[in-house]
Amino acid sequence: MKIVIGSDHAGFELKAHLAAFLIEQKIEVADLGAPGEIFVDYPDIASAVAEKVSRKEFERGILICGSGVGMSIVANRFPGVRAALCNDLYAARMSREHNDANILVLGGRVTGKDLAREILKVWLESTFQGGHHQRRLEKIESLDEKIRHCRKK
Repeated sequence: MKIVIGSDHAGFELKAHLAAFLIEQKIEVADLGAPGEIFVDYPDIASAVAEKVSRKEFERGILICGSGVGMSIVANRFPGVRAALCNDLYAARMSREHNDANILVLGGRVTGKDLAREILKVWLESTFQGGHHQRRLEKIESLDEKIRHCRKK
């Protein structure tokens, strides 16, 4: 598995920690920034990661900003992206099992390193359950087409 990861300055330290964890797990990581704790605008990083997932260049992505909220808002504007802000293990598992989330979003200022690593581990190990959840995903995907149609008007 290959994962694309990105953060703003507020998420840089947690991003570095999680990238190292992924590499330990023999998972290939593509880091799209921020390169350090220099100030960057989270929409730039979120859109770069979400675009890669939307285009299916990567199966999954990880985004980290101060709270996780800004990254979530930006990422979910991209077709086919299901970014989930997860602050606990239950949300991480459900985001995969019920929503087939393909981008994990974390808050670098609200989630400790150990908990973030556990959230990531659960998110990676959980699989989409399908069934009636698939029908719901299809409805979400149909909204992508509806939104594209509205934007053309």
